[in-house]
Amino acid sequence: MKYPKLVPDRMCTIEMEVVIYGEGLSETGSPIIVCQKKLKCNYQDKAYTKLTAEQKIVTLDGKAYFDGDICPKQSVISSGYVKVFGVKRSIYQGTKARNPDGTVNFTLLELN
Repeated sequence: MKYPKLVPDRMCTIEMEVVIYGEGLSETGSPIIVCQKKLKCNYQDKAYTKLTAEQKIVTLDGKAYFDGDICPKQSVISSGYVKVFGVKRSIYQGTKARNPDGTVNFTLLELN
């Protein structure tokens, strides 16, 4: 059965460099890069302000939606970074939204 694309290619217009780290560290103590690609995505970002007793903190948050599975080698995406609009943002959560047959419909990277 063919499932509909929830993030169609025509909606992915923002170019982004994606680097995904694997679990564990290399012999030198650096992260292991399992995937490094330039991809197009649907990118949404927002900023919000938190007031604490001592100071005001501005937090930037972003989400990048990709059609399909951007890193088939990894079953779970947990860390890495992206470069979008010339700014490096870290990945704090990755989601692979699956179809009922187990294939990946789209990948979502949440950034800070």
